Amino acid sequence: MKRIKPNKSTLFRRLALTAVIMIAIPAVVQADATLDKINSRHKVAIGVLVNGGDFGSVDPATQKLVGWNPDLARKLAQDLGVEAELVPVQTATRTQFLLAGKVDLLIASMELNPERAESMGYAPTPFYRVGGTALTLKTSGITKWEDLRGKPVCVSQGSSFARPLAEQYGAVTKGYKSSSDSLLALQGGQCAAAVHDSTLIHPLVRKGGEWAQYQAPIKDELLPADSVVWTRKGEADTIAAVDKIVKSWHKTGWLIDEEKRLGITPPQPLLETLHKTFSAAN
Repeated sequence: MKRIKPNKSTLFRRLALTAVIMIAIPAVVQADATLDKINSRHKVAIGVLVNGGDFGSVDPATQKLVGWNPDLARKLAQDLGVEAELVPVQTATRTQFLLAGKVDLLIASMELNPERAESMGYAPTPFYRVGGTALTLKTSGITKWEDLRGKPVCVSQGSSFARPLAEQYGAVTKGYKSSSDSLLALQGGQCAAAVHDSTLIHPLVRKGGEWAQYQAPIKDELLPADSVVWTRKGEADTIAAVDKIVKSWHKTGWLIDEEKRLGITPPQPLLETLHKTFSAAN
């Protein structure tokens, strides 16, 4: 039988179809991989930032991770129906922990911004909203962000606040491995201010003690942004499962109750807004 040679148009269509199939197959595998692994292990590894204060710290008596980030991680695991494996991460390394597969998810005081969304996936419903706050000596004379121009400002390595501090306000940013190192540098007189999440700074001011001579004088927060649960890129099934759980937290008011239980002040208005939105929905 004479073999019919396909014309160029037919050959092109076949090649195009093969390319589409080859691209689609790994995408499906990637979308299911993490959730399948979580369910098969019956355990989820969640990276949590534990840098002191209400949002994450180590109980000195029990060495247990406590606070907002660890509590949310444990609740997320519970609602997924699996065991929680909490992995402490640092600001400078938390992204690498996720992308390298050392953790399945991140609840690490890491707010949503375009740069992070380029390299990672996330559950779109936020569980909090946080901006940057400056901690300064009460004698610093600093009252607004513009007052930081030309002054050294301590931040954590990888902080999203570094760029606006330098580009918008002319501050000379100095990056430290962790927020604890940054705050120690402030106490040592190496910086005029330390800028970190408001959720870290406000508890220090309230606590007093070694921070009795410090204040958070700038009322408006820098780069207020939504806090989300981070995943690896393209993990659609994991994202959907996590987002459903976060919505349920808002619907039941669990996040508001948790904020009150931990004594976090001032309360975040977003929680009340989203509670009303999701509790009103069918």
